[in-house]
Amino acid sequence: MVQGTKTLKVFVVTVMLVLLLAGIIDGDVGPAVQGFIRLQVTPARLVSDFVAVEGVGATLFNVAAVGFLGYFFLLLNGLEITGAALAALFTMMGFAFFGKTLFNCIPIMAGVSLSALIVKKKPRDYALIAMFGTAMGPLITFLAFEVGVKPVFALPGSFLIGLGIGIILPPIAIAMLRLHQGYNLYNVGLTAGFVGLFTASLSHAAGADILPLSMWGTEREPLLIAIVPAIVLIAVVCIVAENPGHGHSNIGQAGRDMLKIMAMSGRLPSDFSDFVSSKGALLNASIIGLLFWIFMVALGAPLNGPVLGGLFTLIGFALFGKHPKNVFPVVLGIIAAIFVFGKSILAPGPLLAILFGTALAPLAGEFGPVIGFVAGFLHLVIVDRTGAWHGGMDLYNNGFAAGLTATLIVSIIDWYKSSKSG
Repeated sequence: MVQGTKTLKVFVVTVMLVLLLAGIIDGDVGPAVQGFIRLQVTPARLVSDFVAVEGVGATLFNVAAVGFLGYFFLLLNGLEITGAALAALFTMMGFAFFGKTLFNCIPIMAGVSLSALIVKKKPRDYALIAMFGTAMGPLITFLAFEVGVKPVFALPGSFLIGLGIGIILPPIAIAMLRLHQGYNLYNVGLTAGFVGLFTASLSHAAGADILPLSMWGTEREPLLIAIVPAIVLIAVVCIVAENPGHGHSNIGQAGRDMLKIMAMSGRLPSDFSDFVSSKGALLNASIIGLLFWIFMVALGAPLNGPVLGGLFTLIGFALFGKHPKNVFPVVLGIIAAIFVFGKSILAPGPLLAILFGTALAPLAGEFGPVIGFVAGFLHLVIVDRTGAWHGGMDLYNNGFAAGLTATLIVSIIDWYKSSKSG
């Protein structure tokens, strides 16, 4: 596994460096850096397309910066780069296209680390919760820059509240996991939605209503279109280079390992790089990423910040739970619901549901494609409602909805099994 871990490390560092280089290539570095700085104070709640707000260069700088923040956080905690770590890193980078910034991630990550110390654990024990917990980043930005309080009070106040949010995330995340039993891959999305429901209600009670936000770019920038194919190419090169001089056999072994991965349910925790191999996991991520990229291009969807965020998250979780066999029944269910209820497949909500609703993949992996289809269908119904509950403060809104959907389905299945056996 040592060689495999090294391969994953080379893969993710190369991706982050390529994103940084792409930001430089896009145009003038000076304006891009200024845009990156402005993004730190830009409203970050759903849906905030940073590409539409500050352009490609500034957004890519933000994505690379948030990625390196997560990477150095892992190193600081002495953690290896595993499939789980890559899922967290790619999710952080994906949402840095539309909501996460250095400013709003740091307080929450610090708070979760403090939570570990409070209960006499090592911060590394909660490191992944800290990284995924940055889903609550919009709350920090909202408190610091949108409620109208003077900066001398708002900035330290938002940081302290971020610490507080981070402190309570681990116990709630552990409780939420019990609800859906690992069948929602975005467990912290359910956690953040639960917390966001309370924070949005408190904000309303205090007279600071959270206004709806919709910044959704529709352009197709060539540089952004090329990002996912570039990541796939990097992954393939890493597979071939893992054992120099054995390129063809590496690809063959990766294919055989991917077949083993597709026999797994994907239920949390399913680290494909650990359970099978880094080569198989990277090939799975490449195929998942490329298939969904082709689908988005064929649909005529904009390759904007939110769509790229969805593609990045898919790639990350293709090392930690998702594969073609358990993903596509869910997607078919979502698409069926889109047409049954007369929605536009290119509207932001349905489009993001196709990408992020794949959090329910373990249901199809464990109980079969019919249950996966039903889960996807129900997911689209509930995800239309959940965003308003937390006011966009939970960036993983689909994770919130997926957690509720998984809890419903698993509860019924467990009841049926226990009644039948009794």
